[in-house]
Amino acid sequence: MQVIFSPRAQKELNEFDADLRKLFFRHVDKVALAPDQRHMRFGLPFYVEEVTRQARLIYNFEGGNLFILRCFGTHKEYERWYKSYK
Repeated sequence: MQVIFSPRAQKELNEFDADLRKLFFRHVDKVALAPDQRHMRFGLPFYVEEVTRQARLIYNFEGGNLFILRCFGTHKEYERWYKSYK
């Protein structure tokens, strides 16, 4: 399975410190090997992975590839984003 980062997700990852970035990459590997696939709320067509208590990874699968759409460092950023789809 090929992992593809959106430009937005890549930019967000670059803004995190090295330790948090490592955690995100570990979770990307985990999802690529064994996708647990927890759907987001409000019927959104994305999946969410909790990286830490606060940080979230938003992803989707398409054509056998794993697309990383967004990376949130805080729950407040994540919450603001998903509530915009209500």
